[in-house]
Amino acid sequence: MLSQTFTKRGALVLVCGVALYFSYLFGLTRMGLVLPDEPRYAAIGREMARTGDWVTPRLWGNPWFEKPPLLYWTTALGFKAGLDQDLAPRLPVALASLAFLIFFFAVLRKEFGQRAAFFSTAILASSAGWLAYSHVAVPDLLVSATFSAVMLLMMRGRSTAVTILAGLLFGASILAKGLVPLALFLPAMWFLRRRVRDLVVLFVVAAVVALPWYVLMLVRHGAPFIDEFFWKQHFGRFASHALMHERPFWFYLPVLAAGLFPWSPLLVLLCRKDTYRDERTRFLIAWSIWGMVFFSIFLNKLPGYILPVLPAIAALFGIALDAVTRRSIMLISLLSACAALLWFVPAIQDLLPQALLSGVSRSHISVPFSWIVPALLVTLTCAFFAWLCRPGRAIALIGLVITASVVRLVWLVYPVLDSAISARSLAKSNAESISCVSESNRSLHYGLNYYLDRDLPDCK
Repeated sequence: MLSQTFTKRGALVLVCGVALYFSYLFGLTRMGLVLPDEPRYAAIGREMARTGDWVTPRLWGNPWFEKPPLLYWTTALGFKAGLDQDLAPRLPVALASLAFLIFFFAVLRKEFGQRAAFFSTAILASSAGWLAYSHVAVPDLLVSATFSAVMLLMMRGRSTAVTILAGLLFGASILAKGLVPLALFLPAMWFLRRRVRDLVVLFVVAAVVALPWYVLMLVRHGAPFIDEFFWKQHFGRFASHALMHERPFWFYLPVLAAGLFPWSPLLVLLCRKDTYRDERTRFLIAWSIWGMVFFSIFLNKLPGYILPVLPAIAALFGIALDAVTRRSIMLISLLSACAALLWFVPAIQDLLPQALLSGVSRSHISVPFSWIVPALLVTLTCAFFAWLCRPGRAIALIGLVITASVVRLVWLVYPVLDSAISARSLAKSNAESISCVSESNRSLHYGLNYYLDRDLPDCK
């Protein structure tokens, strides 16, 4: 019996490992760096690796004050390790995502049990938002992973060692996205109000980690750094019209639903009264709600901003599903709805090139009816598992379908995106003939500069 248990556990670990590999590490370089941010951040990291200046971020020799250095450091380490120009920026982000998922499972297993931890981790690992930002070299995943780890550790951490670890990660999150983690931590301050010593240790350790870079930047660059980094990139996002990312207050409601896809129907579980009985789940809810409210009051909004709330919501989903001990119409309906949404996956993937080129509103979605039969089979199977009160099997099945969908995306859609929106193929085929680039096309401008490794003049 004991050997059978180990065999089953080993098989489960193997299946999970294979699924995580194909979801997070497979084919990272089949698409070149895309949009303005990825090649720009990668160029700064490459410059750090070349010059050995790990303090001042520089883009083509000029100081660049928009973001703190954690992403640049990880990219520079990738180049130092000998990775190529596509893998060096992306692999550290993917590895950070995987490391957090393992940590996420370990903490939740200790707090809520193995079943809840498995449910929550499978949901987060297969959610569209977490997957998408684990495949691109931008700071959102790094700040989300480090900040979420801090919140999970402080949720019930009672030892000095745990608090010190949380402080180290808190400092890392401040080096990933500036002052944002400090604001997001506010609801935790209320829950930890009686643990003054822990809060002092947390902030002191975080300051020891993060402050040296900020002090060095202030000494080196003074007022220009303050104006750009703090006033424009932090406080300017509240009310400035110059950043051109203005969105309505309700913008993050559909973004959250899209980020949780295909698990969005499980949001209904948050309406159950049982969810609010445990102080730890109230902590997770406060974390989620404050994150949504905080970013919604910004005038300027981008989808990746709310990534730090996804771990809290995924944890709540897993805890709520674990609490279901008998057959219920709600359980069957919700898991069936999650499975039914898989029918739209190929259409969404095929829509990506159009959406990134022309915008979602100008793109045409075509749902392939050839997918309806397998989608129906998956839906019926998940409904059957839910009827048997086996939500874990339904979640695992949906997760495996998402893994297969990621493989399809990487293998079939990434090459299309590479030729449509990445400058990599254009730079490789026309390296000698390209002498300028229009600065009005920011994606092409930063992409060609990165792949040709020189600052091209504006064609005007």
